[in-house]
Amino acid sequence: MTPIRVRIGVLGLALVAGLAAPTTATAAPPAGTAPAPTVEERRLDGDVPGEILQRSGFAAVTPAFARKLGRAGSYREARAVVAHEGAALWRRAVDRVQGRGPARGDLSRDDDRPLYWARLAMTRELRTWEPGFGLGDRQRTALLTELERTSRGHGDLRLPRDGHPKSKGKSKAKGMKRVLLTGFDPFTLDRDVRISNPSGAVALALDGTVIDTPDGPARVETAVFPVRWRDFAEGAVERALRPYLPGVDLFTTVSQGRVGRFDVERTNGAWRGGFPDNENVSRTETVPVADPASQPQWTTTTLPYAAITAADTGRFPVYDHTSVTEIPAGGTEPVVRPDGPTPGSTAREGGGGNYLSNEIAYRATLLRDRLGLHDSLPGGHVHTPVLEFGAGNTDPATGAVTDPEFVRNRLDIVAQTRAVVAAAVSAAGPDRG
Repeated sequence: MTPIRVRIGVLGLALVAGLAAPTTATAAPPAGTAPAPTVEERRLDGDVPGEILQRSGFAAVTPAFARKLGRAGSYREARAVVAHEGAALWRRAVDRVQGRGPARGDLSRDDDRPLYWARLAMTRELRTWEPGFGLGDRQRTALLTELERTSRGHGDLRLPRDGHPKSKGKSKAKGMKRVLLTGFDPFTLDRDVRISNPSGAVALALDGTVIDTPDGPARVETAVFPVRWRDFAEGAVERALRPYLPGVDLFTTVSQGRVGRFDVERTNGAWRGGFPDNENVSRTETVPVADPASQPQWTTTTLPYAAITAADTGRFPVYDHTSVTEIPAGGTEPVVRPDGPTPGSTAREGGGGNYLSNEIAYRATLLRDRLGLHDSLPGGHVHTPVLEFGAGNTDPATGAVTDPEFVRNRLDIVAQTRAVVAAAVSAAGPDRG
């Protein structure tokens, strides 16, 4: 999810300046009244989201959620409903992808899109809900935040000490490593609303699974993040990851990157390049973080990139990607540096560009460093190939929401990401205890 020059091939043809302009400010609704749906939620009104929800069995999720909300007689009861139903949506999506329970539709089980569109339908329902007991603006915001958190797996990050879901708190079995992995929602939906994000599919496929590696088993826990600048500025990444980084053996943020290749991004930059997000909002600025006075321009991966790129992980080539764009010390114009940044330079693009995939990598690795874990915790960012539709299914206006090549590509990307994680775990050394 990084729109840089070589990022997305044929998909990148539409990612040009002016495709989507930043939204303009609008007057806030009167206090205590239900706000209008967001730009992101209004995309639900098209045919494609409805088809995806129907063909996956997720169309019934929001009506059931609305009925339960309607029975809530207080804010406390509403919050309990929201927390339960958000977590249930995440678990339902994980179970469907991992083959547990009925598929409830003919859409392939590996698809990440039902979770995305069902969540938006739920947030729209909650955003426009007007209960009889009255709901203040702050209360509604808190409910929406809880729904986002629970339905993205942020409340389901369980890294039991021996890898068994019921054994939290028991002694950790020898050799069981713990891996934290994150993915993203679909994005650039105004260009093609059918889009899937392979990193989200990876997160659903790997959540709670144990990967066998030559160095022993590794349990993986995952979460998904929105493609919205504001959530990152409000600290969503740090809130989700801070409690877990000290206790894991390896972490990787994952997003969709370039056509036909995986990349292990060597360097991350402290710059937002302005590409519009899923709310059609643009931000061009230094990545906003806590304690900006100590903020570095660059952070680096501690993933074992040499071992990952040398491993036979699947059909796509895997690269150690070192290029960045910087303003050199004393300079005024951006310069591409194929071998990484020079001393004293100012970031304009990390290896992963200057969109939200670069930003999650920057934030996660900066958090690692601020926790004093740079030298002990392998972590960084992996870009997957772009998930492409079949050759005869490239017109967003007339194309099908899925096709056999699309499914094959997604399954191959998921399988290869699993192999990349296995290679990283094997090369990372002993578990951290």
